[in-house]
Amino acid sequence: MTQEFTQDNFTADVIEASKNKPVLVDFFASWCGPCQIQAPIVDEISEDMGDKAVVGKLNTENAMDVARQYGIMSIPTIIVFRNGEPAERFTGVQEKEVLAESLAKHA
Repeated sequence: MTQEFTQDNFTADVIEASKNKPVLVDFFASWCGPCQIQAPIVDEISEDMGDKAVVGKLNTENAMDVARQYGIMSIPTIIVFRNGEPAERFTGVQEKEVLAESLAKHA
């Protein structure tokens, strides 16, 4: 199930969780057309990965400080976190296979 990351839960649900398994964060905004294309792909990845990875979305409109902290300049941007740090970064709409491969690589 795709998680909703917020400014309040980001440290626990992304940074801390990534010490045990990879965490994929889809940085998006509700008004962003490409983000709406990316969203169902991220949901599929979440279902496919089950408990092997944490997959979620962060609305940059509601978490501007987190977006700024990770230098999000365009959306969608996807960052895979591992061991509390960004391990891989993608900008623009990504195919399911690319994201699945990244999570597998960082598992």
